[in-house]
Amino acid sequence: MPRSLPDGATLLKAATKYLEEELLPTLTDYHRFQTRVTVNVLNLVRRELELYDGQAVAEHTRLTNLLGYDADTETLNVDLAEQIRRGAIAVDDDSLRAHIRQSLADALAINNPRWPNK
Repeated sequence: MPRSLPDGATLLKAATKYLEEELLPTLTDYHRFQTRVTVNVLNLVRRELELYDGQAVAEHTRLTNLLGYDADTETLNVDLAEQIRRGAIAVDDDSLRAHIRQSLADALAINNPRWPNK
């Protein structure tokens, strides 16, 4: 199916811009708070649409390199956990730490992009 133009991320950005710049200044108390929460949710969904596919490919590549074989990402993650549990991959392994660090950074880029800058 052909993609719609503008894409979902662009539409979400426009919606959040309206809520933040035009609607939010006119609200008080409960409705202001609820609109702020809604803006945060819409921004999270937008970031996921923009970032998730690339992050998923990168995670799969890291796992494949770390484990030395290819499978679906869920299987690789389960196997990685099992290998760590068995001691087949040491918790202080540089490749493992780099993978975990990048996975956390990717999750934060979607869930709370300001966190690393705090």
